[in-house]
Amino acid sequence: MGALEGIKVIDVGLLVQGPQAGLLLADLGADVIKVELPRLGDQARWIRFPDEHGKAPFYVACNRGKRSMTLDLRVDTGKEAFLKLVDTADVLISNFKPGTLDEWGLGFETLHERNPRLVYATGSVFGPNGPGADREGADLAAQAAGGLISTTGSDGMPLTPVGVTIADHTASQNMSNGILAALIARERTGKGQRVDVSLLGGQIYAQAAEYTNYFLGGGQHRANCGHPLIHAAYGITQTSDGWIALVGVTPPQRKAFYTAIDRLELLEDERFQPPYWTREVRAEFFAEVADTFTQKTTAEWCELFTQAGTRFAPVNDYAAAAENPLAWENGYFIEVEHPEWGTMPMVGTPIQLSDTPSTPGHIAPELGQHTEEILLELGYTWEDIALMS
Repeated sequence: MGALEGIKVIDVGLLVQGPQAGLLLADLGADVIKVELPRLGDQARWIRFPDEHGKAPFYVACNRGKRSMTLDLRVDTGKEAFLKLVDTADVLISNFKPGTLDEWGLGFETLHERNPRLVYATGSVFGPNGPGADREGADLAAQAAGGLISTTGSDGMPLTPVGVTIADHTASQNMSNGILAALIARERTGKGQRVDVSLLGGQIYAQAAEYTNYFLGGGQHRANCGHPLIHAAYGITQTSDGWIALVGVTPPQRKAFYTAIDRLELLEDERFQPPYWTREVRAEFFAEVADTFTQKTTAEWCELFTQAGTRFAPVNDYAAAAENPLAWENGYFIEVEHPEWGTMPMVGTPIQLSDTPSTPGHIAPELGQHTEEILLELGYTWEDIALMS
């Protein structure tokens, strides 16, 4: 039995922010019903591979383990069925443009009056209040507006976005956390509440330390192959066949580290003495050891640093990361049997619970696959369903 067994979630989310929050709840045992517009469905279904299967990575990744039903919430019959579904639900997830559900007569006040125990979670791009709150956007808008893009790359080089939908992901985690908190509060009060998160808010919160440094007068700096606030042997450097990350060298580890790279003379170099380096010293250190690291492969450095007890990691691409046995043994990757695509790897769940383990769903539903099943659960007859078609 999953931790959220017995919790019913209505997911009317699109793309990543809402659906990924629903995905986590599904992995933890909730019954997540994805409600989509007939014929169109979630926009994520249309970001496809140009192959015979038309695979849609965003949709498959964020919707496995859910049930899909199609309802047109803009017409009376669809709205009536949706309201019956709301009567039975614990959670509603949406990341439509702010005000959309209100325009359809499905806003928080309306649904909360009908089902006072409902947790009503909404996600937006820029937040629910203030000028521009109703603007549309996507992950890139929040990376840009939240300041993240201004931190990437190195001084003198062009800016670049992060190569994943990190703003969507952060907001989805905030949404799922808010939902779980509201469910716990409901145990005390008996009432649900509204949960609001945004892509922009998630990006700012994810950079709390960096913004605090800025507000304290520390300015802002780019990553420069490491982290702008950590002035140490903390960053990535090139090897003969790739890159490796040095994840800090503590004073007790210094001798073993310099021995491993065969640069014991640096142990006594006045520039690199602990405990605190400046940004300039950090840059000098990586310039000093750059040629050294290009003399061996990443695998050779990994072996040497393992023996030395130095903190490190190879800079993997997806192919290398997907071969890491640790990721498989911890369930971060799992193998499933897909009815169309056969045996295939997929991303698992990063949360492990000892008594109520998560169970990642294997298959993302076809559009409307469970519509009749869910309508029958709501008390509709086959005759009723035929009239709705």
